[in-house]
Amino acid sequence: EVQLVESGGGLVQAGGSLRLSCAVSGFPFDEHAIGWFRQAPGKEREGVSCISRNDASAYLADSVRGRFIISSDNAKNTVYLQMNSLKPEDTAVYYCAASRTDYCSTYGWGDYWGQGTQVTVSS
Repeated sequence: EVQLVESGGGLVQAGGSLRLSCAVSGFPFDEHAIGWFRQAPGKEREGVSCISRNDASAYLADSVRGRFIISSDNAKNTVYLQMNSLKPEDTAVYYCAASRTDYCSTYGWGDYWGQGTQVTVSS
């Protein structure tokens, strides 16, 4: 059974930092593209960041580029999202998601999902 378990969300002031973690089990971690989505109340789900395994490239949405960093620890089967210079508009539920493929498709990479973790940024 594939499981993705997020942790690290919380409440932080604008300008602060948080690191999200996603522990994965149930499939070869380093063979599947993996990353993060977020969804704020009343807004569409947004793909935030993704690591492709075929070429080790990383995708970052324009809204977070320069502030967020995605990384992967294959020994721990864990992917991280380091979020710096947080803004109130970053407030959302953040979901870890993995693909059945080894690349981050522009159509999304959410074949497997975690339960989500709340990030709230106060102004």
